[in-house]
Amino acid sequence: MSLDPVVLFFMLGLAAGLMRAEMRLPSAIYELLSVILLLAIGLKGGIELSKQSFGDLLPDIAAVIAMGFVLPLLAFPLLRYVGRFKKADAASMAAHYGSVSVGTYAVAVAYLIEQKVTFEEYMPLFLVLLEVPAIIVGIILVRGISTKTKWGKLSHEVFLGKSIVLLLGGLLIGWIAGPEGIEPIGGLFFDLFKGVLALFLLEMGLIAASQVGSLRRHGVFLFGFGIIFPVLSALIGGGLGLMLELSIGGTVLLATLAASASYIAVPAAMRIALPEANPTLSLTAALGVTFPFNIIFGIPLYHKFFEYIT
Repeated sequence: MSLDPVVLFFMLGLAAGLMRAEMRLPSAIYELLSVILLLAIGLKGGIELSKQSFGDLLPDIAAVIAMGFVLPLLAFPLLRYVGRFKKADAASMAAHYGSVSVGTYAVAVAYLIEQKVTFEEYMPLFLVLLEVPAIIVGIILVRGISTKTKWGKLSHEVFLGKSIVLLLGGLLIGWIAGPEGIEPIGGLFFDLFKGVLALFLLEMGLIAASQVGSLRRHGVFLFGFGIIFPVLSALIGGGLGLMLELSIGGTVLLATLAASASYIAVPAAMRIALPEANPTLSLTAALGVTFPFNIIFGIPLYHKFFEYIT
């Protein structure tokens, strides 16, 4: 099976970055692309939520939030006692791997559409929900529930960060406006989605290439952890999807969310809450290993596996 063009754009950026080519998207354009992607994902989810009874989703919401607390608790002892990282570094990395990557989710959506696999359109709600629990766990693992933690500033950074505001805002707009209300702007947010994603991934490839040097410095554990733990997390996420009786597409998306690692919301939160943690370790694993693995190999692997067992 040939690779999706959006993945090839990522590989182009990765190759260009490794070869130190003179190529980089202007920061303003990269910001615009990320805004369009976040809003598009939120709008699609909101439109579907307008067709659903929110009460029917409450058990699923509770289960997904619980998974958001469990994943970092599984990652922490591996990083602390097997990887022998300092407590703050292990907790910070666990928070990154318990949270989610919007870019990885967007690629998974594009992949399923390309494969003509249907999925529950309200999945962006789970994307929003999974941003927060891992951050809380990471902080408590190091600080406990302490008054010294700047919870007010931290809450502002997390809940009013770009990704949460745009995703949640898109969900609300789509939910209030419904399919007919969103139709006039659908050309920008839906018809151009894959092209915008391709350019976004081109830049992500360049960023991922910049982490390779750090990967060499920090040894093979980060490389192994950045592949093995996401696969284990995907089994947990996909297993939960099956328990919740999601479609095969919804199961793959939940597996992908569990397997992904944050590189936007969590780094900002950890900078405030755990300034002593080394951000290079987390970003090296998340962007240098896990993100490329998931979008090139992981998503098709999760799809084939859960398709096979169902």
